[in-house]
Amino acid sequence: MTNRLTIRQQVFYFVVSIVINGIGNGLTVALNLGSALWTASAVNIAHASGLQLNLVMMLIALFAIIVNIFLRGHVSWRAILGNLIFTIPFSVLVGWSANFFRQTSVVNLPLPARVLLDFVGIEMIGVAISIYQRLNIVLHPTDEMMQLVRFKLLHGKAWAAQLASFMPPLAATLVTFMLTHQIFAINIGTIFSLLCQGFIIGFADRVIFPKLKHQRI
Repeated sequence: MTNRLTIRQQVFYFVVSIVINGIGNGLTVALNLGSALWTASAVNIAHASGLQLNLVMMLIALFAIIVNIFLRGHVSWRAILGNLIFTIPFSVLVGWSANFFRQTSVVNLPLPARVLLDFVGIEMIGVAISIYQRLNIVLHPTDEMMQLVRFKLLHGKAWAAQLASFMPPLAATLVTFMLTHQIFAINIGTIFSLLCQGFIIGFADRVIFPKLKHQRI
């Protein structure tokens, strides 16, 4: 752990991580070539259940909060409030970013270039997760789940923790496929996220703001 961060440092790291995450997610949404598994599972659940996607995503967040309580071993109202606070600027920025990229020429680029940009977007998401997990002030509940699994169960191994935390959305997507015989929002970017996002987070821990160590673990 580092010395206690100043308020200015905490705000700086948090804003940087939110901006990177929002732009990365917006880029992958606009390119429509696949993104993280939690988002893909939400799309498939929405199609299978007839529920609105926003409601499904809130239910997924609630599920993750409950799982986190069991992983933590107690109820942390500070963590739960942080989970809820995180979603507001994040959701706004993702929506703005996706709309921005849809109006640019990136969506009309040749397929290889769009795939490459989709990978860049996923890498940006991994870098952002690395920063705000190390900062550990407020987290998205699914990212907090990965962090708890990483340090409480898997001795700090980012790739293994990311893969383990992807098991619920994978299972949900499989169940909805069995029910509907259709699959949505799964593409090459989703596979890249599944296989590589944990590695990206671990790599970013070492090379992106390397003086920022995990706080409050």
